[in-house]
Amino acid sequence: MTKSQPRTRIQEKNRKTILDAGLEVFSKYGFRGSTLDQIAEAAGLSKPNLLYYFPSKEAIHVELLEMLLDTWLDPLREMEHDGDPIEEILSYVHRKIEMSREYPRESRLFANEILQGAPRILDALSGELKPLVDEKCALIRQWISEGRIAEVDPYHLIFSIWSMTQHYADFAVQVDTIMEGKDPFDGAQKYLDHLFISMLTPK
Repeated sequence: MTKSQPRTRIQEKNRKTILDAGLEVFSKYGFRGSTLDQIAEAAGLSKPNLLYYFPSKEAIHVELLEMLLDTWLDPLREMEHDGDPIEEILSYVHRKIEMSREYPRESRLFANEILQGAPRILDALSGELKPLVDEKCALIRQWISEGRIAEVDPYHLIFSIWSMTQHYADFAVQVDTIMEGKDPFDGAQKYLDHLFISMLTPK
């Protein structure tokens, strides 16, 4: 199926079904542990039908990652220069924790790709993610120089936000086992607010 051909409603529906099935399979088994047969079965389609829309397992994986990366960058893009620094950083934390709640499969898909060395999104990491992180780190340094937040390493601050929010999605089985089925997000935001307010408030 070529990209230049306009897609019918049923073709769009089948592509969406395949991508959703791919997301489910890849988020469970990673790229290497997943097969086209598994994705076809999860989509409720035959393998030949799936191959009409996507020529390979990698094609499905790459399209999912491209869609995901843009979504993943949006919360950081929303950190505003003119806002209150602590409120802006907390809002970023809130958006990231909400993404872990709403998009756990996407988070695990991204984590699996990174663990494999990011072979399919390495260019995007250096071409899209890094400049954005550099820009926001420069903004955080400005806030520090103005005495509006405590002195912290901006990069490690962002890394800590990623690790503390995405953990709830990437290690959901571990979290659910320890929490014995209770919703971990009930207390997560309150805890993270306390942690980052304590860290960032100037002494």
